[in-house]
Amino acid sequence: MSDSKIPKGPTMFNMISSFARELKTYIANGAPNVTTEDYIERLDACDTCEHLLRPQIRCGLCGCLLEHKAKWKTTKCPDNPPRWKTQIIDGKGQESNNTNSSNEIQPTSEEGGADSKSSV
Repeated sequence: MSDSKIPKGPTMFNMISSFARELKTYIANGAPNVTTEDYIERLDACDTCEHLLRPQIRCGLCGCLLEHKAKWKTTKCPDNPPRWKTQIIDGKGQESNNTNSSNEIQPTSEEGGADSKSSV
């Protein structure tokens, strides 16, 4: 593969700046996470994106690690147009039926109860 075909990501400074902004917003809003379904939907959208830096599993536009960026409800896809659906966050970063502020992705009632929790 020639160098022209290898996607180039953002600089280290830009990656750190982007992550710091995203993290600040995430924490300021109470660290809300998307639902399991939205997380999977986001990762699927990223998997088909030409900006995906596959070896690092990073967004080629902002440099964020997708494992985290896709989980955080306060983040948006930086592509134009965005590939992720808009998340609704109230003033405290919580939405009654679509938020999990823990570090675990919670299963829905269709996926099973507490025994089937999966950490992502």
